[in-house]
Amino acid sequence: MPVNLSAPNPADLHPVAGVELGIAMAGVRKANRRDVLVVRLAAGSAVAGVFTQNRFCAAPVQVCREHLAAGQGIRAIVVNTGNANAGTGADGLARARSTCAALGALMGVTPQQVLPFSTGVIMETLPNERIEAALPAALADARPANWALAAEAIMTTDTVPKAASRQVQIGGRTVTITGISKGAGMIRPNMATMLGFIATDAVIAPALMQELVREAADRSFNRITIDGDTSTNDSFVLIATQQAGHAPITQVESNDGAALRAALIEVAQQLAQAIVRDGEGATKFITVRVDGGRTKEECRLAAYAIAHSPLVKTAFFASDPNLGRILAAVGYAGIADLDQSQIDLFLDDVHVVHRGGRRPEYREEDGARVMKRSEMTVRIVLNRGQAHATVWTCDFSYDYVKINADYRS
Repeated sequence: MPVNLSAPNPADLHPVAGVELGIAMAGVRKANRRDVLVVRLAAGSAVAGVFTQNRFCAAPVQVCREHLAAGQGIRAIVVNTGNANAGTGADGLARARSTCAALGALMGVTPQQVLPFSTGVIMETLPNERIEAALPAALADARPANWALAAEAIMTTDTVPKAASRQVQIGGRTVTITGISKGAGMIRPNMATMLGFIATDAVIAPALMQELVREAADRSFNRITIDGDTSTNDSFVLIATQQAGHAPITQVESNDGAALRAALIEVAQQLAQAIVRDGEGATKFITVRVDGGRTKEECRLAAYAIAHSPLVKTAFFASDPNLGRILAAVGYAGIADLDQSQIDLFLDDVHVVHRGGRRPEYREEDGARVMKRSEMTVRIVLNRGQAHATVWTCDFSYDYVKINADYRS
């Protein structure tokens, strides 16, 4: 079961002017399940994305990069689940391009105006013929209020769909931001993560889009980990349909730009945290915060060392305050001149370690009390500067092994 996470209420997901979503069943991997999503975008929409840094990236990632670079104006997105189209070589590229051409022909746009995304099993041939056969049904189903079904259609090992929506006032107009994501395993983003799509009707200068999507990713999807594995298909896309009617946002530092950026990051963080809460077999949601570093990078290194450690994560699953594992992770994080005699460790309100040693007042039953909670914060204070970083993660349970052992069954 996910950690304090439930399926979104469709009524809470605000439609975005200029975005229509359609779902179909193609039988990509399993019959009778929603496994194809088409997102139709209004002409003039601005689109930007960030993608996996895994060098063995999937065919759709390569095609998306090509199509965004072509600069023809993206008019549609197509997503399939059940098959990642990764590790498929030239044939996989041809099949991804074929799907773009098929959707483009149905919509009267060029293949370069379509972005393809795939998620599922790696190194299996993409059944693009089935996907292409389902495209007319997906287009016929396209409507602005389909966000909840769209979130369901992109799931793989997720147990609940993930979506978030906000509205903010900009220039006297109501601006909508709505997004969906998927992911539950093979999560250690190195740019964005999994699949994530956020759309807004805000009027944004196209030159700002890449900056906004990068910052949103860095402050959300790039701050989560479930198992330390960076997927071949990680993709995060930001869409601005330019239909809200306010004056264009040309600077992120402006009042309107700052308001939009804050709302975008809030939606992205909710989607990213939902992935951790739905981590394969997860029973605990853990915030890891490192304070008092000299640089954000060294704080990030220490936070990820803790969040990635199987020994730390299994201790949290067992509610076992074997907290020396946390200190060991900080020690091997890669901070060359770290002074262990300056480190403090807290579990929520419990002060465990002071200046590198067990605090005399600390009692193990207090640590166990915190670790039995479904949500908690691990805070490390390096006491060497003012920088800080936060990462969100989950525990490792028996079910994580079972899910991944049976993934192709």
